[in-house]
Amino acid sequence: MVRSRQTISKNKYRAIKTVVDGITFHSKKEAERYKILALLESQGKIDNLRLQPRFPLMVNGVKIGHYVGDFMYSLNGREILEDVKSKVTRTPVYKIKKKILETYDPPVVITEIS
Repeated sequence: MVRSRQTISKNKYRAIKTVVDGITFHSKKEAERYKILALLESQGKIDNLRLQPRFPLMVNGVKIGHYVGDFMYSLNGREILEDVKSKVTRTPVYKIKKKILETYDPPVVITEIS
């Protein structure tokens, strides 16, 4: 008898995909943060909310990859980049990407939301 295995695609960090306003987020925590930021934007407290902002990773003038954040928005004329993180998602690769972005002039600083 041949058994068939059903594979269920799961997030490698056991996060549950969540849909808010027709947008699929990688986790409930990320979706909850989006709700807060969307409310702040509707109240005029932040501007220009963007999802999944993408930054090239450059080392010695050579593009070696990219970093994709969770959110970016303007607050009092400053650009804020956020990434929703848990202990398990602070991987060595993430930490290297974060350090590379911090070497830019001006530095790209990631605000981690726990």
